[in-house]
Amino acid sequence: MLLGQIEFLRPMIDPTTLADGRGGIFSWVPEDEIREFSMLYFFPGKVRGNHYHPEFVEYFLVVEGEIVLTTVDSLTNQQLRTLCGKGICFRTPPGISHSVQAITNATCVSLITKPWNSVKNPIVFSDLTPFDPEYLEYVQDSKSSPTLPDGLKGV
Repeated sequence: MLLGQIEFLRPMIDPTTLADGRGGIFSWVPEDEIREFSMLYFFPGKVRGNHYHPEFVEYFLVVEGEIVLTTVDSLTNQQLRTLCGKGICFRTPPGISHSVQAITNATCVSLITKPWNSVKNPIVFSDLTPFDPEYLEYVQDSKSSPTLPDGLKGV
């Protein structure tokens, strides 16, 4: 399944892990080499993203909760949205704008194909989903902070 240029991955399921009564093992095999991964925690209504990555692919796995993924269709320039819950994994190619808004408390894992700190500009801001006022105030207060990397100022 595709949402614009974002591809949704289907997990492989080992049926023997379902038969033994302990649960199941679900595996995703990415086409790209993963070089870094991070766990992200979201609070309901909060937005992350509103950017694209010029130099790497990002895989995103929802571990718990529900989020709304937003992107833009490159042919029509229309915003596209879909609800993603536990076990959904998607692949965002370089240059494709995306944002994630939590509907519930959510835990996700972001897996990228280059280490974040090895890339000069890991993100470029896009305006897909409005950030909440509390976050915008934080960003405004942090713009002159030496602890906020230049690439994150205004995002």
